[in-house]
Amino acid sequence: MIKLNELKRFDMADYLDSEEAIAEYLSIVINEDDPAAFIQALGTVARARSMADIAQKTGLNRESLYKALSGESSPRFSTINKVMNAIGLKIAVLPAEEA
Repeated sequence: MIKLNELKRFDMADYLDSEEAIAEYLSIVINEDDPAAFIQALGTVARARSMADIAQKTGLNRESLYKALSGESSPRFSTINKVMNAIGLKIAVLPAEEA
């Protein structure tokens, strides 16, 4: 019988191993219409890609990035955009689908 404390803790960052997986993950989360969840998901992606690498590419402090992408704060759009660019993704605006 497996004990609960023997199970490995689930971390979504372990499964974000391609641009396609990252883009799909962020698309799903952003469609939940929960800004804090999106920020936290962006933090998960940054961890999957190496927070130190993202910090270097954005010119931001690694500890500040952890805090900004925790989902418990409201980072500036410029920070979000820098992180998205460092990850290799871009933000695009598309027309809404008709209901």
